[in-house]
Amino acid sequence: MKKQEEEWIRRVREDLLDSFDEELEMEREDRNMEELEAEGRLHSAEERLARRRYFQELFRLQGELVKLQDWVVHSRHKVVILFEGRDAAGKGGVIKRITQRLNPRVARVAALPAPNDRERTQWYFQRYVSHLPAAGEIVLFDRSWYNRAGVERVMGFCSEDEYEEFFRTAPEFEKMLARSGIQLIKYWFSVSDEEQHSRFLGRIHDPLKQWKLSPMDLESRVRWEEYTKAKETMLERTHIPEAPWWIVQAVDKKKARLNCIHHLLDQIPYTEIEQPPILLPSRVRNADYIRQPVSDSMIVPERY
Repeated sequence: MKKQEEEWIRRVREDLLDSFDEELEMEREDRNMEELEAEGRLHSAEERLARRRYFQELFRLQGELVKLQDWVVHSRHKVVILFEGRDAAGKGGVIKRITQRLNPRVARVAALPAPNDRERTQWYFQRYVSHLPAAGEIVLFDRSWYNRAGVERVMGFCSEDEYEEFFRTAPEFEKMLARSGIQLIKYWFSVSDEEQHSRFLGRIHDPLKQWKLSPMDLESRVRWEEYTKAKETMLERTHIPEAPWWIVQAVDKKKARLNCIHHLLDQIPYTEIEQPPILLPSRVRNADYIRQPVSDSMIVPERY
């Protein structure tokens, strides 16, 4: 029995280490492997300590997100979180950290592609409505209806009339969401010109990140000031009491993630939901059951 308990402890420990490795794998997106491997030689003790504190705080906040999720399900609350910002501002990174430990049936991400020909003839907000949450759900929009106020405005994908109609409609649309019981939280990730330039260079020179760069992303560098003006207009005309904008300083990715998650938790009045104890039932064994052999041709080769 003791040997069996030791085996269980070993497996639990391996599972915990696997979770930590998952964080390291995600951090690989932010830094190259050589830098990670040289951690001990190139970084000071203070920097290594800061990195450990980052992981400790991230895990703690993710634990709170699980409690939030349980409360949302229990209370049948409905939450929409919008993430907007310039390309390479870190929106995807914080979305991954928020959803990483959550049930995808409760917390899901909506990242809509460019509208097709049919969608272009619809009411502008129509294609977003189908992604809104039901009771007990959280939806995170990786970009949202604010595309019209940003990329569509700067790139000339909408007319002046469509642009003005958006600003007439967006506040009313969001007030309707609030009246229907949907809590709407809007984040703008703010990154400097120099930092975006650096991140774009990182994507250009990293084969694993090149897919993140589109011709539109490259064009956004040319039109930096136009995007700035569009952002300022957007914040001014859609910052309403029912759905205010929150600015996340995102030059430091790690700090931005922690600050955003901490702030998000503060916006929702969740409490810890007491869960009944879970008892693992014993497996039923039938004497007449004979396990059928599996053909070797069906087995995935063990190359590792």
